[in-house]
Amino acid sequence: MCGLAGICDKSGALIPGEVIMKMMAVQRDRGNGLGAGYAGYGIYPEFADHYCFHMMYDSTEAKEACDIYFERNFRVDRNEPLPTQKTVGIDAGPILWRYFVTVDDRIIKQKDTTEQDYVVDAVMHINTAIDGAFVASSGKNMGVFKGVGFPEEIGHFYRLDEYEGHTWTAHNRFPTNTPGWWGGAHPFALLDFSIVHNGELSSYGINSRYVEQFGYHCTMGTDTEVVAYLFDKLMRKDGLTVEQACRALAAPLWSEIDRMDEADKAYYTALRRKYGSAMLNGPFAIVLGTSEGMIALSDRIKLRPLVAAESGSIVYVASEESSIREVCPDPDRVWTPRAGEAVVVRLDRVSRKAEVA
Repeated sequence: MCGLAGICDKSGALIPGEVIMKMMAVQRDRGNGLGAGYAGYGIYPEFADHYCFHMMYDSTEAKEACDIYFERNFRVDRNEPLPTQKTVGIDAGPILWRYFVTVDDRIIKQKDTTEQDYVVDAVMHINTAIDGAFVASSGKNMGVFKGVGFPEEIGHFYRLDEYEGHTWTAHNRFPTNTPGWWGGAHPFALLDFSIVHNGELSSYGINSRYVEQFGYHCTMGTDTEVVAYLFDKLMRKDGLTVEQACRALAAPLWSEIDRMDEADKAYYTALRRKYGSAMLNGPFAIVLGTSEGMIALSDRIKLRPLVAAESGSIVYVASEESSIREVCPDPDRVWTPRAGEAVVVRLDRVSRKAEVA
């Protein structure tokens, strides 16, 4: 079950948050009120160069401990509650807070690390060492808004209609094997990567053991969390393109590889051998949000639905076509991506930069 959606305007034009809320309201019956959420990109232009930590706290003690941690390890330029409003259907949740921070270059030099690795280490430390504190998102000019409720309720609760972004992803949860709690709602995010997922990863055990070798810690109690870490590992740390990362996570079957020409056979054999422990098994459809656009991908047999459409510079993906037509009744093109085929949507500025390079 579960429902997901994504929308990206390749021109970089900003889309009101209420658009993605409408896409998800149509898919209400794909969830059961135990989790929903959104990720928006380009939503904090006044702090575009800052990492924005969206935080969840179980107690004031957890918040106080995290306040001290941020002050000691970052330059905090704004520290405030996440704007919310009373909403029917949303019970009292955690303390929700956001911090706009930068990293002191001197610390990076002292620790002989990169700025992004430093932020990742901070996320892992908070999630594992500060009891009752959870990082919902930690990227630049983006944020995750999630909780326990139906999508339209969560969107209203977080006042999503007051935000605009060039890319949005969203999720309606129907948990089957794990509890419904605020931190376990989708999206899951790390730096600029955020992921929403419909399905179940039977490979979660080997995937989580694989990323833990590289300093990631899976603490949210759901299989989807590991996918965000896999994309960070493969794309940011290993330098794979998004197409290569998708082919590693949803690799061709060995029977397909056997039918390839020698060059492709050698390439995909090497990819499967190197990233065999990262490969996702089980039924899934995912939408990955990034600062550069959006990617949608299904499993190699397509056991979960995924539809795509485009109209002008805007690309839509969703579990159901009705979700797209709710906000774009007459798209230029509608298609069903093939099993394991990634729908890659890049902002025009990213595509132009790649062409120049």
